[in-house]
Amino acid sequence: MKYTEEMILHSDSGYCMPFAEPDGRDVSLSLGYGEQNHPESGERFFHHGIDFGVRRYLLSAVASGVVSGVGNDPTYGICQTIRYGQYEVTYGHLSNVFAQFGRQVKAGQTVAMSGDLLHVGVKFKGEEMDPLEFLAMLYGNIKAMQEAGGDSADGFYDGAPETDYERDREEIERLMFRFLPLYMDDLRLGRYTVPEHTEQSLRNIFTTGAMKAYFYERMPSMANPLGLGQKALPLVCKVQNLLIADFLNYLALRHEVYLSTMGGGNLKKNFVPKQ
Repeated sequence: MKYTEEMILHSDSGYCMPFAEPDGRDVSLSLGYGEQNHPESGERFFHHGIDFGVRRYLLSAVASGVVSGVGNDPTYGICQTIRYGQYEVTYGHLSNVFAQFGRQVKAGQTVAMSGDLLHVGVKFKGEEMDPLEFLAMLYGNIKAMQEAGGDSADGFYDGAPETDYERDREEIERLMFRFLPLYMDDLRLGRYTVPEHTEQSLRNIFTTGAMKAYFYERMPSMANPLGLGQKALPLVCKVQNLLIADFLNYLALRHEVYLSTMGGGNLKKNFVPKQ
């Protein structure tokens, strides 16, 4: 699904997930979106959402909206659907529902409780989408609001690191807004492969980071799962440069899209992987 400006959903809940992580415990994604293997039978099937390994977790509204559905599904058990603008987010495998059909809810309000796990499905204008893309969009909006307000408490470091692409930052961000979901899909489906030299460079960077104890300098969180701090700034900059370069390489090879500050021919020569 391609993102457009009308798809931006702003949340003042202060977080992007429908539940809070308990201190000292990680929450795992037990089943992803799309083609999956059944964890018990091994049968191949299409999963219309994502599942989290959470048991009896209180669930919150991720933005202000209205409960548009409550029912019992043969696959996902007790379900609750909340409409946020043109989005509909469904929580499945629930043990209890606190906000019934037609109820107005505010961002951060407790609306339900999960059962032995939580299923999350997302639709935009009735079209199904990967819930991780939806949650990532919310997270990006929240971080943007924090930066605008000078709040970097959950950040990796004070201030944004400068990359080799600062002069093209705005254009690259626009391209990412448009093409990043396609890039992620093509990676997942094997239609695009990260060049071997880029993959090796990333391995070397993370090996160096582990040797220099860059990881877990701070308490890990959803926003900062590796616990990166100020001393990891050189590592972060190198990773960002590699990932941006690979994204631009993907645009050139798969879509023939180039930065306006670079000639198409020169960019293609620079980004085509060496054989």
